[in-house]
Amino acid sequence: MLHAPALAALLLALSPAFPSFRQVTIDSKVGIGYGLAIADVDGDKLQDILLVDKDVVAWYRNPAWDRRVIAGKLTADDHVCIAARDIDGDGKCEVAVGAAWKPSDTVSSGSVHYLVAPSDRLLPWQPVELHREPTVHRMRWIQDAKGGFDLVVSPLHGRGNQNGAGDGIKLLLYRKPADPKGPWTTELMDGDLHVTHNLEPVQWDEDPEDEVLLAAKEGVFVLDRASGGGAPGKWKRTALGGNGPGETAFQGSSEVRTGKLSGGKRFVVTVEPFHGNKVVVYLPPGAGSGLWTRREIDDTLAEAHAVGVGDFARSGSDQILVGWRRKDKSGKVGIRWYAPRDPEGKEWERGSLDDDTMACEDIAIADLTGDGKLDAVAAGRDTHNLKLYVNEGG
Repeated sequence: MLHAPALAALLLALSPAFPSFRQVTIDSKVGIGYGLAIADVDGDKLQDILLVDKDVVAWYRNPAWDRRVIAGKLTADDHVCIAARDIDGDGKCEVAVGAAWKPSDTVSSGSVHYLVAPSDRLLPWQPVELHREPTVHRMRWIQDAKGGFDLVVSPLHGRGNQNGAGDGIKLLLYRKPADPKGPWTTELMDGDLHVTHNLEPVQWDEDPEDEVLLAAKEGVFVLDRASGGGAPGKWKRTALGGNGPGETAFQGSSEVRTGKLSGGKRFVVTVEPFHGNKVVVYLPPGAGSGLWTRREIDDTLAEAHAVGVGDFARSGSDQILVGWRRKDKSGKVGIRWYAPRDPEGKEWERGSLDDDTMACEDIAIADLTGDGKLDAVAAGRDTHNLKLYVNEGG
């Protein structure tokens, strides 16, 4: 009889490394395609696609993927990010957008908008501008201990920064009032890091509230609310990756996501350095504390800018998608997949999901066809497209 580790290794070896996908172009006239979100917009229990483009916020209705504009250009400069989640339990998502994108202006750029939905969600939504910090760049809704939701907003740079130096960024948590047009309160989650590019809400521990994974110039971090209970309180920041004492090799990270291996062990995947060429997997340290073990699984990309994680193969272990947006050494853009070949995540196989038709700016993962298999959506920068990758198994 096989022991559990041996059985997990055998099942992983027998499972398909990655399934086949059918590619569907949903929109071939995207401007830049800065950010994607997946949520049910109209309450029909189908997951829709939301896209924040440079001068429009649109949703594509499942299953026909017809495009509806919910907001036009919010500021003179581009939009840059979006967060969508059902935060009040009515089956329809709420939406926030970041705009005024001008990363060179670390003093007066950046804006945060909550979009108030009309009763008919096919009509334009009403933007409400909130407090802002310069270079607003990423945002996500996170759940608190009482089941409510707050908006986390991360700038790219700190106020007045030059070349990634100066004041730290203000990672802020926004609390929505009963009337979203009224004043929103904010809470400082962290103010010491620089060049924070992306974040992910995660269930990191056993409490009901979300923690936050954050990729920054200084390292890869998880932030956990120390006080609990959803009340304002100090957030604890724990480093997973970065320079240890006396080390200088770490050069920053930009994308970050987490997943699990077949034995239940967690891993974290990043793009390094900032807008970098490397895909890096972090595995928990053997001693249970300290920096995680860093493993480079690819170093051939060019401006990798999007990461998605999920068990597309239904093998019991998550796989990784990474998209890049500048031509690599072979002269191509695209999306690559990575699958673990052992339960410990020490060896990874890779292949191509999209070969040269997607200059990838962002990726979102969800079951969009309702068949129990994870699909992917990607938005292209220089390719100006929005594509659905339908998981057909393998």
